[in-house]
Amino acid sequence: MRPFEYARAGNVSEAGQLAGRFIAGGTNLLDLMKLEVETPEKLVDITRLPLREIVETEDGGLRIGALVTNSDLAAEPRIRRDYEVLSRALLAGASGQLRNKATTGGNLLQRTRCSYFYETSQPCNKREPGSGCGAIGGFNRIHAILGASDKCIATHPSDMAVAMRLLDAVVETLKADGSSREISVGEFYRLPGETPQVETVLEQGELITAVRLPKPLSGEHRYRKVRDRASYAFALVSVAAVVRMDGGRIAEARLAFGGLAHMPWRDAAVEDALVGEAPSMALFDKAADILLAEAKRQGENDFKIPLARRTLKAVLADATKGA
Repeated sequence: MRPFEYARAGNVSEAGQLAGRFIAGGTNLLDLMKLEVETPEKLVDITRLPLREIVETEDGGLRIGALVTNSDLAAEPRIRRDYEVLSRALLAGASGQLRNKATTGGNLLQRTRCSYFYETSQPCNKREPGSGCGAIGGFNRIHAILGASDKCIATHPSDMAVAMRLLDAVVETLKADGSSREISVGEFYRLPGETPQVETVLEQGELITAVRLPKPLSGEHRYRKVRDRASYAFALVSVAAVVRMDGGRIAEARLAFGGLAHMPWRDAAVEDALVGEAPSMALFDKAADILLAEAKRQGENDFKIPLARRTLKAVLADATKGA
């Protein structure tokens, strides 16, 4: 562990001005510091800021403070009742102990679990730009099949972010200069392209203060996570879905995917192909064809393509079985 300066933010406006790396639950950052993957010169403790409330918004949604823990959010009655897909996704992540510490803002910002990113003796463009991507041609079983580049094929590890992407959640932030902005989760993350080290659109010193959910979606909520073991494992493939039926046909379908890309993945063409149709395996195959049309194999992760197809079909079949 390298020496670092420590400061505690007294209020929200002061946090960004302290010019350091924010720390709340620390469930990811501390591991990265121990391995010297990240070596911040200054940590800014934000745990005492008043960002732990869940309040209703005027449009019928919810505003979730950035410091609300994953456990509290998953157990919140309004989340369990109106945003079941989010509660399911949260409970599929990590372990009970980690969910007790992990925060809503921190969960969105957790970093990839690519083994080359964590091993400082190996090349990784995300950790050391220009050094190369060891996963390309290397051990890439958990890596991306969509949206990757020749600079990085890592995946985003968050379950919560997948559900937030499906729900069209909005991230509220405060910049170091005191100005605020709102960013949809769909625009919050960046694909790797030529700069995989730049993972979000946040600026230096910009603090996540809350995540806002729009009014609830009616329909069947599902979250299915396929992983190597039943708990405390990251998704090989995950599917979040909200499907609403009307007259035996799919009236609305929202789908988001984890484990497939550098960010929570959503493809409007997949959803559009389902709307207005009667559910059938042929229809679900068509949706999977659209989703995976540009999937790129890397060798050890080839199995993700048929796995994503089967998982999507199973989720859709389950969500429409009463039709």
